Amino acid sequence: MERGWRNYRVISGHSGWVRSVAVDPTNTWFCTGSADRTIKIWDLASGRLKLTLTGHVGQIRGLGVRNKNMFSAGEDKQVKCWDLEQNKVIHSFHGHLHGVYCLALHPTIDVLYTGSRDCVCRVWDIRTKTHIHVFSGHENTVSSVLTLPAHPQVVVTGSHDSTIKLWDIRYGKTMETLTHHKKTIRAMAHHPKGHCSSFASASTDGNIKKFNLPNGQLLHNMLPQQMNIINAMAVNDEGVMATGGDNGSLWFWDWTSGHNFQQARTKVQPGSSMDTDAAIYALTYDVTGTILITCEGDKTIKMWKQR
Repeated sequence: MERGWRNYRVISGHSGWVRSVAVDPTNTWFCTGSADRTIKIWDLASGRLKLTLTGHVGQIRGLGVRNKNMFSAGEDKQVKCWDLEQNKVIHSFHGHLHGVYCLALHPTIDVLYTGSRDCVCRVWDIRTKTHIHVFSGHENTVSSVLTLPAHPQVVVTGSHDSTIKLWDIRYGKTMETLTHHKKTIRAMAHHPKGHCSSFASASTDGNIKKFNLPNGQLLHNMLPQQMNIINAMAVNDEGVMATGGDNGSLWFWDWTSGHNFQQARTKVQPGSSMDTDAAIYALTYDVTGTILITCEGDKTIKMWKQR
């Protein structure tokens, strides 16, 4: 019998849906982005608010942290780089024509990826602040993007057009288009161990599939189906994958076998009444993989750990 995960802390502070999250690589703090147009930085150990940053004029849909910089992407078409010593924006990356829905940092070099409702994934050089590539080919919003340390030349994008595309960063070209999903793809995740070549994707019909890189071979489906719109997913070092649904369902899976071993549900905080308030919009593990952070429609952040 696997040990279950339980909610041990509820953090309030945002005044809108919490849409994005990232953990500082030193594992001392984490940041969240919200529909209230703010980014908040929280102490990981205590859950206390350290800082609130303003600058976006739309929901913040993507966050990433590297060294002393934080990157944010919003529905206001903006991609911003923040200096966390000065707590201010030091650069804005301009180019997207519509809201930016996702963001990822290359595992080894100073490159940033952003996906947007304008159907493209843009590739940016962080140091020179220049534009490297525009990955165009999707027919709808690019809602998720990831790269794996084991295949640093490959970028994976998931789209509302129900396809996944594998891109070669060296040439800016599509390597493969994966058409296994039949519905919108909102979330993808990979195993954090550096040698791992596989990633998973989830669609709005609750289907979760696992693929191998560099060729995009389908490995297997995760069973049973969550039977809900899956907004977010993450995997820890131990191979525990968490998936968060639009109805507040939080399922835990064994990465290797694809077996679902726990089905939890978030509790909507008092004062929330609408069904959308239960939604889990984003989630991530801390660096150790022992704490899971979920970002929710009831405007709270919840922290989970194993019993």
